[in-house]
Amino acid sequence: MSQTKLSDHALSILTFAAYHSLVSGEVVTRVVLDDGKGHKADSAGVEELEQAGLLEAEGDRGTLTEAGSQHLGKVLDAIRQGA
Repeated sequence: MSQTKLSDHALSILTFAAYHSLVSGEVVTRVVLDDGKGHKADSAGVEELEQAGLLEAEGDRGTLTEAGSQHLGKVLDAIRQGA
């Protein structure tokens, strides 16, 4: 897993995944990169997550790698600890 701190662009994608995880109570493994209705993930963030080995982009969707899922878990932990 990448030890480099992620930019806000990359964190915005993980944060959106965290939101969906919190709302649904389910583990999120795929993210919408472009829903065709106005929601579009930040392209610099997508590229950064791909380069860090955290996301595999596939058209309008992306799949979190195992390392990406672990990173998402850390985001969720940080949210819960900060509340």
